[in-house]
Amino acid sequence: MTAPDLPRQQPDTPETDAAGRDWLEHWRTGPTRERWAELPPQRGDLAPDLELLEARSGVPMPLSRLWADGPALLLFWRHFGCSCGRDRAERLRREYADYVAADATVALIGQGEPERTLVYASANSLPETMSLFCDPAEEAYRAYGLLEGGPAEVLFDAPDNFLTCQLDAGTGMAEDRRARARPVVDNPWLLPGEFVVGPDGRLASTYRFQFCEHWIDPRVNLAAIRFASRELRPAFG
Repeated sequence: MTAPDLPRQQPDTPETDAAGRDWLEHWRTGPTRERWAELPPQRGDLAPDLELLEARSGVPMPLSRLWADGPALLLFWRHFGCSCGRDRAERLRREYADYVAADATVALIGQGEPERTLVYASANSLPETMSLFCDPAEEAYRAYGLLEGGPAEVLFDAPDNFLTCQLDAGTGMAEDRRARARPVVDNPWLLPGEFVVGPDGRLASTYRFQFCEHWIDPRVNLAAIRFASRELRPAFG
């Protein structure tokens, strides 16, 4: 039965079924990418410019188009079955007008294919002017240095059978959430991040979540956007 207080978070399609199986396999194996093999991009570095499918248009687009005319805020999302993502969407609805007023282009990068992304965006009332990029292979997540968290970072508030990743706990949760039209999907360990890129293509700020609800203060994003646009300039240097 669908939860009365939440619209369907993912379409009832074979792609959602496959994403659910992917989630369960990640649950079985645990996180596999918890350390950087090399130094990730830092503030002042050129932002990785990948071509990803944009869900609203259905057209592949280089990320650099986002910062061609001004600063961009890239929001790398948790998986579309995570309650943290719904919480971030609620926060974003309050913050979005301030980002736009600062002349930033805001874009979400998620793990879903276009149909799943669009259903999720609608269910969570994400701003219609946002670009929505699809990264099911996690290529952009890796390029921007986003890691997987372990149970302590992702499941810290859960009972011990979840915290220790018991298979029956994961299977039971997957069945329950699917019955309530809130299926768990994709990679449950992948941690999100938020990056401001200036029109020069360089990273003005890099924020990688250290745990699932490691929210950034929106004033940090706004200050970075204003520096990236050269509205603000430091007195030093």
